[in-house]
Amino acid sequence: MGVVLEDLQDTIRNKEFLKKVVPVEEAVTWIQDGMVLGVSGFALFGEPKFFLQKLAERGKQENFKVDLYTGASMGPSADGAMVESDLIGFRLPYQANPILRKQINKGKVTYIDQHLSQTSESLRQDIIGPIDYAVIEATAITEDGLLIPSGSIGNSPIFIEQAKNIIIEVNLNLPKEYEGIHDIYIPELQGERNPIPMKHPSDRFGEKGIRIDLDKVRGIIISNENDSPSPLFEPNEITQEIANNLLSFLDEEIELGRLTEELAPIQSGVGSVANAVLSGMKHSRFKNIVIASEVIQDGVFDLIEAGVVKFAYATAFSLSEKRVASLKSDLAKHQDKIMLRPQEISNHPEVIRRLGIISFNTAIEIDIYGNVNSTHINGTHIMNGIGGSGDFARNAKISIFVTPSTAKDGKISTIVPFVSHIDHTNHDVDIIVTEYGYVDMRGLAPREIAEQLIENCMHPIYREQARRYFEEAKQVSGGNTPHILHKAHAWHLHFQKHGTMLLDE
Repeated sequence: MGVVLEDLQDTIRNKEFLKKVVPVEEAVTWIQDGMVLGVSGFALFGEPKFFLQKLAERGKQENFKVDLYTGASMGPSADGAMVESDLIGFRLPYQANPILRKQINKGKVTYIDQHLSQTSESLRQDIIGPIDYAVIEATAITEDGLLIPSGSIGNSPIFIEQAKNIIIEVNLNLPKEYEGIHDIYIPELQGERNPIPMKHPSDRFGEKGIRIDLDKVRGIIISNENDSPSPLFEPNEITQEIANNLLSFLDEEIELGRLTEELAPIQSGVGSVANAVLSGMKHSRFKNIVIASEVIQDGVFDLIEAGVVKFAYATAFSLSEKRVASLKSDLAKHQDKIMLRPQEISNHPEVIRRLGIISFNTAIEIDIYGNVNSTHINGTHIMNGIGGSGDFARNAKISIFVTPSTAKDGKISTIVPFVSHIDHTNHDVDIIVTEYGYVDMRGLAPREIAEQLIENCMHPIYREQARRYFEEAKQVSGGNTPHILHKAHAWHLHFQKHGTMLLDE
């Protein structure tokens, strides 16, 4: 890319950093077989797209692999292009790319599915790493050497702190309005750590950018890449009913005096249910809502503009093509109402508990005692990963999991006798919601939970066989959580053999 250094002075405002500008073709040659890369990016935003595309092109010509650490899922420039070039040997802490998923499940890529709050601590403890290169997208470098991130922070601060070398991709095509929305705070080492100084979600206690050791910066490359939009998950009839039931639960909590109309800070997963819930809040009694989540989605901007949300923080944006197009003006209008933080702060267990966050996330399957599988199909094949759901579920004021009652046109029940993989035990789950209703598990014993989940959340076509299993388990095995071990996964086995969980078919 033919860029005159004088033209970069408004973006790279520190002259010493200007001296580090190199062609991307040179920078990609520094990456060698077996190196560990700590790469910026979270939920398609903030990844160094130009560098990774060029690295993938080199990977098609040369035989080498790298270990790839990120904030969370990455877009086609990272996970997509790199796995297609067979560059990824190891991956953590989260992914959502279908090609990479296949390679993981075939055993061709080693994958650690990790709580998103834990990657930084694993690096500090030398459990993973060391990082050879941190490769970070930036929108600017300030006069005093702060790197201004783009649409995500994720693990970038810890990658920069721990890396032997740093490559910065300054993206000239991104909104300059990103500058000012970041709050970078890095905790001290465990055992020497001060309390994270957040009393209110809108408190600013960090720096506006990431401080960098100039001596570790090997090179700066220049790009003109667009932010990557996320798919817009429109609610359907079932997900809308799930959202309505969840909103009804929150209304009931207000009526019981457990919540006010301001609720408590909200964390939501990504998808059609989350969008339906956020959309429903526009026409609800709720007001002055705070979002304290991993991602800021379209619906959050909609609620800010409707006057329902007063403040939102996360570690990244996850926006549709429409919102990506309007992001420059949205940032200018709402800069005092949004903030991005490192994921070890947005997902910090103590902060989640201190703020009293209401968390809702999606399950793949749930068993009759409230244990949740968020990650695996038939107990073996990974879908995406646990992401931040564990950080929030264990520590939230109210932990909610949502799922449609069936999948595969009714051939699979998502409420089963015993989940095939456990990510969240019933000790970390408060509320379960499907399109048929919700169950408040708080204060209920396991047998009471089973009765209510079967009757209130399970699809009607599966209820009778669930009742039979539960009654037989009580008679044959007894116990606090009655099970018949050789029948506990009979529904899964029947599906594998016959293509349906309905035992009479």
